[in-house]
Amino acid sequence: MPQSPPTLRNCLFLDRDGVVNECIVREGKPYPPATAGEIRYIPGIHSLCHRAKAAGWLVIIATNQPDVGRGTTPLSSVEEIHAKIARDLAVDEIKACYDSGRGEESLFRKPAPGMLLEAARQHGIDLAASFMIGDRWRDVACGLAAGCKTIFIDYGYSEQLTAKPDFTVPSLAAAAALLPF
Repeated sequence: MPQSPPTLRNCLFLDRDGVVNECIVREGKPYPPATAGEIRYIPGIHSLCHRAKAAGWLVIIATNQPDVGRGTTPLSSVEEIHAKIARDLAVDEIKACYDSGRGEESLFRKPAPGMLLEAARQHGIDLAASFMIGDRWRDVACGLAAGCKTIFIDYGYSEQLTAKPDFTVPSLAAAAALLPF
């Protein structure tokens, strides 16, 4: 008797800085916290992760951390931040790309969909039924390239979107209201 294919799972992909935790905004541009002590969670992120998990969804953070590749932030600092997030939130995995983005082609640095595609292979994720929530053009382009639905949280940063998200909202709370769980 032939085996039926495994059931694919839904996933909520989250950008880190600006979606999970607050960014430090300087001159209209968002910057990540430098230490775990600087982490301030976006209101509603704890309940959103718990709701997703209760509905049987995976929760995976996909984040570019190019300052590690540029040598301006120690890898140990980013690992401490990720350890804190993993302790504090109901997440299944944190995927990080440390490529500097300076002249190198990367399959994993957003806007490339590599982190999401790798997660789909590793966890059996149905990308078409999954969502990517982000606050930068790279997040939207990444989610679209992977085949996910995209929700863009528009904080009014001084940068343009390069692709049209499925939804644009002013806050994480508004993004959470759009999710099917």
